[in-house]
Amino acid sequence: MRKSDEHDDLVLTPRDVRFDWENLPLHWIPREPLATHVVNVLHLLLPEGERWFVRVFLQTMPLITDEELRARVLGFTGQEAVHAEAHQGVLDHLAAKGVPIDPYVTQVAYLFHHVLGDIPGQGPRRERQYLIERVAIIAGIEHFTAFLGDWILNATALDRAGADPVMLDLLRWHGAEEVEHRAVAYDLLRHLDRGYVRRIRTMVIATTTLARLWIRGVRYLAAVDPERRPGSRARWRDVARAARRGLLPDPVRLVVSVLRYLGPGYHPTQEGSTEQAVAYLGTSPAARAAAH
Repeated sequence: MRKSDEHDDLVLTPRDVRFDWENLPLHWIPREPLATHVVNVLHLLLPEGERWFVRVFLQTMPLITDEELRARVLGFTGQEAVHAEAHQGVLDHLAAKGVPIDPYVTQVAYLFHHVLGDIPGQGPRRERQYLIERVAIIAGIEHFTAFLGDWILNATALDRAGADPVMLDLLRWHGAEEVEHRAVAYDLLRHLDRGYVRRIRTMVIATTTLARLWIRGVRYLAAVDPERRPGSRARWRDVARAARRGLLPDPVRLVVSVLRYLGPGYHPTQEGSTEQAVAYLGTSPAARAAAH
């Protein structure tokens, strides 16, 4: 479902969701360990990444002169903070199941706290420009999360494959909120800098960084999987096979989506459907429980 001309005027509300991982199998897509690992990289990246989103966006508050945008940014940060904690719960579960997550997560934390962290003492002008640069990187990353949110909401192949329903609810609740707030980072960037060059440059940074992190994450999870078969390894043809079956996003559609972002007339409302996202949030077991 898509509405390229959809205009979002929702009040972004954090939903205090809870998930019970006690019965989650390590390979929560049955008989598909590699596809499970590809998706599980999200849990390795998102807690630190989304906490970084929140830190950066809160720093932009003095620069925002549009009160409606300010309210949306605050709603965005509230949702992202909850996302981080929800995925942290999966990380804790993986560690309890014997997956040594710390080496990879430590590298992710270094990226967001040091490589992309604050650089004090630059002077007001350079600090402002560095802050806007990071907002632009987040806008690029949010394009990918909106794409993934749209995909997971429509990934009926996972249901047919018998994927764990609690994990599917986490991913679809999160994906629905990513679609719901998909325009906030982009609109904040346009508020602070309407230039085209920065948007394209930072999308290249976001794309290459995410690709490298994801590939390393899949290889890492496959290597440390305590239930892996002897001699098994991550084979990219198996990833392609899972994507053809609908268990993972279609890489061709992903590339086309990136090309949309590079277009001068791009806006995030071209990705996904707010109507579909809100409809899922009205039926999600975790979101419904949080509302009561």
